[in-house]
Amino acid sequence: MDLFSKHPLYRRHNIDSAISSLWEFYKKKFLSLFIISLVMSLVMQYASTLVNIKELSSITDPMLLLEKIKGFIIPILVISLINLLFTTILQYYIIFNPVDAENTIFISIVRSLKYFIPYLIIMVLLAFAGTIAIVLGIFVLIIGAFFAMLYVVTLYLFILPVMMVEGTNIGSTITRTIKLTHKNFWSNIGWVAVFIIIMLVISVVFSGIILLPFTGSFIKTIVNPDDASKLVDVTSKPLFIILSAIVSAFTLPVMPIFACILYFNGKAGEEQIQPIPTIDPENNKVRVEDLYAKPYSDDHPDNPVKKI
Repeated sequence: MDLFSKHPLYRRHNIDSAISSLWEFYKKKFLSLFIISLVMSLVMQYASTLVNIKELSSITDPMLLLEKIKGFIIPILVISLINLLFTTILQYYIIFNPVDAENTIFISIVRSLKYFIPYLIIMVLLAFAGTIAIVLGIFVLIIGAFFAMLYVVTLYLFILPVMMVEGTNIGSTITRTIKLTHKNFWSNIGWVAVFIIIMLVISVVFSGIILLPFTGSFIKTIVNPDDASKLVDVTSKPLFIILSAIVSAFTLPVMPIFACILYFNGKAGEEQIQPIPTIDPENNKVRVEDLYAKPYSDDHPDNPVKKI
């Protein structure tokens, strides 16, 4: 039996069961997922302070602005790499811990490292292909760009589960990702669209909660737009960083859980048991009579002709 058939997210889903399974898994693993995500959020929040947005907002010369942005390329790359690393660890824990209790977070950190480089290479390829798709989508109006974005996000969600369950070969991972995405194409795209909308609503609500202690600064910015730089100062305050990290820790596990649901839904659909017809050993062909139920014998007690 496949090890992952015991995973709590492994089954054929509809949109209702997908949301229900996500919520049940999230509640069951909440403490460990929250701790992992909190550490991840604190590191990411601190790393983001390396990019001085306030300095950019005060520059009016386009050429000078471009030079400053170039200087932020390295910090942005570092932040992106840290984010990909933490995402890999979190995804590994969500996939393997439910089927093997020995896969604690510490073991997951070590074992997930072998997936990081292949994942990074695929993400670079996806970013390149996704940019082209979105640009082409813009030529088909905004709807085309939005659809291209949904398609790219759907591909992205399949990558890590496919790689971790089926192997680290980059070519095979890309092929399987495309195949599973297209297998239930409209269903997958629709689920991702619903997921994004829900996450946007949750993010707006949580953002409002974070800004409550800084309402004064926010209102001053609305009344006097010239004080917009003061709002940027808020994001560098320790209280804001801590609150943002705590809020992010609640939402970060949701995406990798949803990615598992998408993948296991597709995998479960592929592995449904199909009837195997009998093969004639003499000519190695399927006999026509084996495709139909054999008739009852004349003396069989269930023979319908006998009962008449």
